[in-house]
Amino acid sequence: MEFMSTLDAIVGKIGAFAWGPPMLILLVGTGFWLTFSLRGLQFTKLWHALYLALIKRKEDDAEPGDITHFQALMTALSATVGTGNIAGVATAIAIGGPGALFWMWITGLVGMATKYSEAVLAVKYRIVDENGEMSGGPMYYLANGLKKPWLGAVFAFCASVAAFGIGNMVQSNSVADAVHSTYSISPMITGLVLMVSTAAVILGGIKKIGRVTGFLVPIMVAFYMAGALYIILVNASAVPAALAFIVKQAISPTAAVGGFAGSSIMLCIRMGVARGVFSNESGLGSAPIAAAAAQTKSPITQALVSMTQTFIDTIVVCTMTGLVLVLTDTWSSGATGAELTTIAFGKGMPGGAHIVTLGLVLFAYSTILGWCYYGEKSIEYLLGYKAVMPYRLVFVLVVGVGAVAKLSLVWNISDTLNGLMAVPNLIGLLALTPVVVSETKKYFNGKG
Repeated sequence: MEFMSTLDAIVGKIGAFAWGPPMLILLVGTGFWLTFSLRGLQFTKLWHALYLALIKRKEDDAEPGDITHFQALMTALSATVGTGNIAGVATAIAIGGPGALFWMWITGLVGMATKYSEAVLAVKYRIVDENGEMSGGPMYYLANGLKKPWLGAVFAFCASVAAFGIGNMVQSNSVADAVHSTYSISPMITGLVLMVSTAAVILGGIKKIGRVTGFLVPIMVAFYMAGALYIILVNASAVPAALAFIVKQAISPTAAVGGFAGSSIMLCIRMGVARGVFSNESGLGSAPIAAAAAQTKSPITQALVSMTQTFIDTIVVCTMTGLVLVLTDTWSSGATGAELTTIAFGKGMPGGAHIVTLGLVLFAYSTILGWCYYGEKSIEYLLGYKAVMPYRLVFVLVVGVGAVAKLSLVWNISDTLNGLMAVPNLIGLLALTPVVVSETKKYFNGKG
């Protein structure tokens, strides 16, 4: 126990450095720069992007790619709509105060331009691997676009290891904790069930993952949002005051109240940005790995679809969770993570705790599926296709380990690895901004 506590403290310090002011400036600054360079495309083309993502579902099978636009979006959403929306938002508010949600919004809005740019580059520089599947993402646009293969290798290494944190242990740990709290089921049993369920899908590769997430993600998002929307509508008269309170707390220190220890503005910003990025993954470089598998000839079409992922994840789902916490006045109870969200839903509606628990199980399971694909594509870049199956098997085993691991240590490891894998990706995005702008102009000039 002493060793684990010491390790937790060390990793926590490294994570604090990784998510210090330089990283916050780089992440949000890159989003602002891309927003400026693309002339606010995420705002002017949002409705068109939502149409492509959610309404125009007919795909051309003749176009190169492994999965449809919709399946690529659902695979990316499966990896982002997860514990970040339930446990992550609650953790941000429990530590940084309600104002942390505001900084999640900022991260999400500028992150839409980041996610768009990542997808443009992912599709443009993707390749067909030795198994006949599409492979793309930051490692390829760093190597083939920026001509820095060593930087691509750095990203691939960080992503292949980070997948065991953000996309594996954090997810199974949160599920085990929630199931144990609600149904008194042993974390070990939960871990075993998750291991078997994960193996049943990921061993079939991206096409099976795409089919499963294409079916599962819309159902799970609608299920969770229905519960949150009920609580928001019941308290509709208090929503304007809650939104004003969130904005006020974002720009002023939050005083201690109840079980809340108080928060500085810097801590509020750090928690909001860190959990915002953890939730929507804009700037991390993970989602473009799924975007590269989409059936499309145009990088722009998939990029527009991809940027709706951040909008749905952060601006819609995270906001609903945050509003529930504030409207039910449970944010200052002293609880954190999934436990806090469970308490809030339980107070807000009959059976609310079950909605959170079941939602968390579905969210986390789908996240595990998506992140295994990200990790295996990264390890494939480093070691070749022969390394994919061993990676999948180890990934399945670690799901079980995460279910019984210490929560604070898991979160700290995840935060640290997120920061490390974001650095090479953001360097690539900044250096290749002219390529993104050029591709965008060619597409829309051709359309009009």
